Amino acid sequence: MKVLIVEDEERLARLISRVLGEEGYAAEAETSGRTGLARALSGDFDLLIVDWMLPDLSGVQLVKRLRVAEVGTPALMLTARDQIEDKVEGLDAGADDYLAKPFAFPELLARVRALTRRKGGGEGNTAGTMLESGDVTLDPVRHVVRHAGEAVELTAKEFALLATLLQRPGQVFTRSVLLDTVWGGSPGVYTNVVDLYVSYLRKKLDRDGEPSHIRTVRGVGYTWDERGPGAR
Repeated sequence: MKVLIVEDEERLARLISRVLGEEGYAAEAETSGRTGLARALSGDFDLLIVDWMLPDLSGVQLVKRLRVAEVGTPALMLTARDQIEDKVEGLDAGADDYLAKPFAFPELLARVRALTRRKGGGEGNTAGTMLESGDVTLDPVRHVVRHAGEAVELTAKEFALLATLLQRPGQVFTRSVLLDTVWGGSPGVYTNVVDLYVSYLRKKLDRDGEPSHIRTVRGVGYTWDERGPGAR
């Protein structure tokens, strides 16, 4: 699947490209509306991720021109504007979905999967969106987590952190990578916030006397242990 990212914040564009690449997508980026439009008009992409506020041509104008040119490539709009009228304007312009900044990358990936399934035709295989390890399941589309069959209430950041760890059980994530992925590298947010949110997750998911699913790798970061509670 080929994805075109049109985003003038170069650091964010690189982060999105990296995360998509790790999921097997071929991601390319443009930093202005006009160059993004020229690339998108080729029709060679399976999905467009377009920022609303772009230099020289807004994301809304870009999508409108594509639809006038009868280019039907699905478009996901990114913007810090989260008022209802803004969402309506973006969708009326021809965008297929809308994601407000700042966002968590697991939610972005869930929306990307949904849009690319839709483009592929048919209902698609929604089971592929479910993340499961041991007695923990996470549905990124419905935003539901279950532990041993019981629903677990998580905040948005707790959910995003858990989804990131569950996507690659056994992989060690550094604190800086988790900070970029879950908090989008927001200024003023420090790596110790990762430790804090890991402690929140452990309180909600761990059982007394059992080892945690979330294992600390000293001096590096964290990993999800698939063996689950009861493993020694």
